[in-house]
Amino acid sequence: MLGGPQFRREDGLIPATSIAGRSLMTVITIMTLLAALSAALSLMVFDASADWRAAVSQEMTAQIRPAAGRDLDADVAAAVAATKAFPGLADASALDKAEPDALLEPWLGKLDLAGLPVPRLIVLRLDPGKTLDLAGLRAALRAAAPTATLDDHRFWLERLARMANALAVGAALIFVLILVAIATAVAFATRGAMAGAREIVDVLHFVGAADDYIARQFQSHFFRLGGKGAAIGAACAMFVFLIARLTLRSATDTATEMQFDVLFGSFAIGWRGMLAVAIVAAGIAALTALVSRWIVLRRLRGAE
Repeated sequence: MLGGPQFRREDGLIPATSIAGRSLMTVITIMTLLAALSAALSLMVFDASADWRAAVSQEMTAQIRPAAGRDLDADVAAAVAATKAFPGLADASALDKAEPDALLEPWLGKLDLAGLPVPRLIVLRLDPGKTLDLAGLRAALRAAAPTATLDDHRFWLERLARMANALAVGAALIFVLILVAIATAVAFATRGAMAGAREIVDVLHFVGAADDYIARQFQSHFFRLGGKGAAIGAACAMFVFLIARLTLRSATDTATEMQFDVLFGSFAIGWRGMLAVAIVAAGIAALTALVSRWIVLRRLRGAE
């Protein structure tokens, strides 16, 4: 229309770049980073916990404590002989004298434990196809070595299960809080954008534009913002895991590095962790679009 205001289609209802838009994208980036780290770390620890439980449930440990007047090596040999042929056990083997020291090293560091009364350990592997008589096994061990005690790892299995469940609940709560924060930020940004484009929205209404059309314009704008912010946040999360992995690799032969290996394995998120990060980013981008659309439709229909 000559002489009147010209609105080009590519301008859209909302400026493509603005301080408010950049601020929202920054918030989404930070929230996506936190959500991705939470999801990937939870998955990593949950997988490690499952591996621990699977390994521990297939084994039991017998401890032979040193005692005055007794030959510790003879007691260990007698306990191994008594348990090797016990019904329900697939194998029994004594750890070398240096192996208990290696098990304690991640927690105590490299200490000289030669003068300490460190017990000898016997690993008992269960036979999955047979039933084990725990009371009979304890009696056989005590008969072979009076200082022997049997640990069936039930206490640790229960603690691992509780830890994994608590971690899952905590991660879910953190994730929900992050989503609520993102939705709140998007809702305020959408209301601000609508207030800034109020005159254009009124004109579109006057010429017969449907509410759905107007909502799609806002939805597309905020989806692009959310997508960019989520992608940057996901990339930052991957970078954090890479830096953490390289840092731990450089700290070889240290107690800290060995503790992380025990707790998290190789501290690599793997393809499942990468998939979780990608799903989190895609979900946050979709949430941004859906919240903006809902806010716009609610405001437009409330104004009619």
